[in-house]
Amino acid sequence: MSSHSIDYQRFVEDALRDAVRRLLAEVAEQGLPGEHYLYIGFDTGHPGVVMPRSLRDLYPQEMTLVLQHQFWNLEVDAGGFAVELSFSGSRQRLAIPFAALTIFADPSAEFALRFMPRLPGAAEATGITARPAAAAVASPPGGGLAAPSPPLLGGVETPSTSAGPAGPAGPASPARPAGSRSGPGDVIRFDPSRRK
Repeated sequence: MSSHSIDYQRFVEDALRDAVRRLLAEVAEQGLPGEHYLYIGFDTGHPGVVMPRSLRDLYPQEMTLVLQHQFWNLEVDAGGFAVELSFSGSRQRLAIPFAALTIFADPSAEFALRFMPRLPGAAEATGITARPAAAAVASPPGGGLAAPSPPLLGGVETPSTSAGPAGPAGPASPARPAGSRSGPGDVIRFDPSRRK
């Protein structure tokens, strides 16, 4: 800690990342309750992110995962999480350090957090490693991949599926308008019209 100032923002973001970790650990044990579903955005180029090359090529900067009906083998540790999702009918394993998070949202609860990814020098790598993918499986609706990140409209987080599905993996949303980012660690309300 600098003798000139206290980095309150870092403390708040660390606490919020820990809240995400605790929630994902609970989901790994008990599953998602009711109609809850999670958007988890992350910096794909962040050190410690493990994902298939084909996905990294499609999303060279940021990607948002949707955990809803179709995800497997969610593992959480102090540094990050790993999960298997279906992409184009094939299971793929991704490992994501909490330091790489850019967004965490539960639209069903009108709750969202926005993060600034930690600088590479401050990144803590996840201890979870990617395993070979399981055999290809059919891909029913739900789960999988969304667009790079839900857009911000007038400061209100409004994930949208109006762009149509991104193949069998899940819904897509348009790119975020330039200059419309909220601050890191902001709690953002969802548009009530998004509720089902």
